[in-house]
Amino acid sequence: MSRWRPGPGWTDGVAGLDWAPSGSRDALRLRAWVNRLVREFFFARDVLEVETPMMSRAGNTDANIASFALEFSGRTDGASRTRWLRTSPEFPLKRLLAAGVGDCFELGRVFRDGEAGGRHNPEFTMLEWYRVGWTLEPLIDETVALVQAALSMIGREATVSRVSFRDLYRQRLGFDPMTADLDTVRNAASGIAIDGDGLSRDDWLDLLMTHRLQPTFGRDEIHVVHDYPASQCALAKVVERDGVPVAERFELYLGPLELANGYHELTDAAEQRARFARDVATRTARGEAAPATDEGLLAALAHGMPACAGVALGVDRLLMAMLDTPRIADVVAFDFARA
Repeated sequence: MSRWRPGPGWTDGVAGLDWAPSGSRDALRLRAWVNRLVREFFFARDVLEVETPMMSRAGNTDANIASFALEFSGRTDGASRTRWLRTSPEFPLKRLLAAGVGDCFELGRVFRDGEAGGRHNPEFTMLEWYRVGWTLEPLIDETVALVQAALSMIGREATVSRVSFRDLYRQRLGFDPMTADLDTVRNAASGIAIDGDGLSRDDWLDLLMTHRLQPTFGRDEIHVVHDYPASQCALAKVVERDGVPVAERFELYLGPLELANGYHELTDAAEQRARFARDVATRTARGEAAPATDEGLLAALAHGMPACAGVALGVDRLLMAMLDTPRIADVVAFDFARA
């Protein structure tokens, strides 16, 4: 694929007007090039592109992710009128895997309530893909290869480093995140201006990542952090390493921006149901309503989803890193304020 080059801007007199795009013409052109790259990248690897519903009967129960809900006014044949806008295509993609679709990916829009700001937009573009029979190692390699291919389009390169979550915190913050008590974790965050009331141990660890660690990651560095605390397993398998349980997941950072989150996927339906129940209990304790549990996913897991690894990558974040901007508004046609 040839190298992308900047082109002419918007028509004179357009920039700055209330109705005008928030992103530049170059950003929209680069997005089109990245979309093309993604499709060519996976076509060459015989990974099938699919499309799954944006509205579903069930939502994401994750206590840290808020879903949009809407009411359908037409015929439902007894089903709930409430439909949830997807926060990712993960659940339907896994149902396709259980049905035997094989390696697959989806490139499309997802929605998250309450996420608007410099780096967040309530609707954004996510790339998610699954590799049957893979563990995390080859998936990490493939994710890095895709990011490096995107950078090469603009003549950039990035070094790659891999480190476990445990070693990262030991080396840079001086404590073991797997065994340290809450006071130790909290004290490492001293000086960060935040109201800490109600924050859990995992919340404090996340705060240290975003405020202490990510800002130290260099512009032309890809950091892959793997083997997270078991309490942050989400939909990943949990295994024991060096005497402690860890979640087989990774996150990839380009500079200070988190781009991707990957799992060695959980395939146990009973364990997944238990995790959904814990999510609901957390939401209930906070006084929050929980979306309906995805019984379709649980049935698919019970039927038998093949062993696999999967990853979601934020395309807007990738574009932000490529264009050296901290504002998501700069890489979308119209951000939330102008939608």
